[in-house]
Amino acid sequence: MKFGFSGVLLFSVSCMVLSQTVRGKVTDEDGIELPAVTVINITSDKKTYTDADGVFSVDASAKDEIRFTRPGFERASIRTGENLNGELNIKLIRTAREIEEVKVPHITGDLTKDARSAAKADKGRAVQDAVGLPQPRGKMREKPAEVKQVLIPIILGQLNVQGMYDLISGKARRQKRQYRYDDLQEDILWIRDRVEEDYFTKEGIPKERISEFIAFSFISRPQSRTFVKSKNLSGALLSMDEMIPVFKARLQEDRR
Repeated sequence: MKFGFSGVLLFSVSCMVLSQTVRGKVTDEDGIELPAVTVINITSDKKTYTDADGVFSVDASAKDEIRFTRPGFERASIRTGENLNGELNIKLIRTAREIEEVKVPHITGDLTKDARSAAKADKGRAVQDAVGLPQPRGKMREKPAEVKQVLIPIILGQLNVQGMYDLISGKARRQKRQYRYDDLQEDILWIRDRVEEDYFTKEGIPKERISEFIAFSFISRPQSRTFVKSKNLSGALLSMDEMIPVFKARLQEDRR
């Protein structure tokens, strides 16, 4: 009996020594912390994610393969050494973007003519790049009519017929509502394109309600959407994470 107990104790200690927690941080080429990076121990099939500061921790043993993936970046892998006490510094490289192809309208076989055609086809862009002409900002949308933009001209003796019609018919109100909805869906898609579903489902958010949770976070914490506007994924996730318990509580109430 004493020998059996010693054997179990020895086995438990061996497991503790062999299996440890690997910690580290993931950044891009510029040293900026990357959140929502999928960290997988390929050997044990254990998965986790980096937090808003790019920090992660995952159980591993010596010589395990740890893989790091994130949309828009090249995959990286490392193999743990015998000493697992030090922190890892992982750098992910952005995937190369394809350069837009220059289209030549008509191929004649004459290099001089074809080169001239290509230059002509992209002449507008070349002038903009050389002179530094400003590009249009914002979305190309019809601007909804505003009450003050219609009433002020009337006071001055000018009638804005189209603006008056848009206000009376409700067109301006419908436009504003549609634009708000479109912008919301665009911001939700921006998050979903950059964060894997497992990041949310592991916190107890059903897969089919991820978009609903993101929209709920935007409404409850407008700051999280401000981060999206500034393309700050780390700030957006950090702000949204605080709303997870609130959203889960609402899910529990819905099930009752």
